[in-house]
Amino acid sequence: MANQATLSTWKQPRTFYARYGKRALDVGAALAVMPVLGVLTVGVGAAIKLDDGGPIFYRQERWGRHGRPFKIFKFRSMSVGAPDIRNADSSSVASRTDTRVTRVGRFLRTTSVDEVPQFLNVLNGTMSLIGPRPNLATKPLERMGADERRRLTVRPGITGYNQAFYRNSTTLPERYAADCYYVDHLSFGLDLRIVLKTIQTVLTGKSVYSDAKETA
Repeated sequence: MANQATLSTWKQPRTFYARYGKRALDVGAALAVMPVLGVLTVGVGAAIKLDDGGPIFYRQERWGRHGRPFKIFKFRSMSVGAPDIRNADSSSVASRTDTRVTRVGRFLRTTSVDEVPQFLNVLNGTMSLIGPRPNLATKPLERMGADERRRLTVRPGITGYNQAFYRNSTTLPERYAADCYYVDHLSFGLDLRIVLKTIQTVLTGKSVYSDAKETA
């Protein structure tokens, strides 16, 4: 049975960067982004309120490192009370024709601005800047496959290998395989590549929506 004790004793990245350097960079980046988040909260918050008058932030329980659940923060991009339609991995369906997404939310998703509040998660240690995207904490740990559990040996990230190089254009098994590749090859060089590629991917708007495949 896959439980927290089992996950915590799986092979962990042991390099100096993985154990200490990565967290130091996470904290530094999160602190640097806090003023930006403050400004965005005012601007985005006003736009969300003017659009439909609902809450600015959206919180959701996800699986974190070693199978510990945590609350993820986002700017709300869907209508209040919208039905929660999910993919097989419990991730949110993303489609150009999804009527649950608000007008402001469509912009937030296209630009990935909705993810910026997750720097609060990075600051409190539940997430990293780079890592596998966290799944909803609905599927029991004991029902997860090996690759799905392997992802939980590192902190989940705001962006990751899949988001940088594939965005929403891969299948679920392909995403898990890519996440495991990241876990096995975690390094400063790989994280730097992912950051640079993520910036390029966001600026080009590549694969923000996928109508045929499961989405991240």
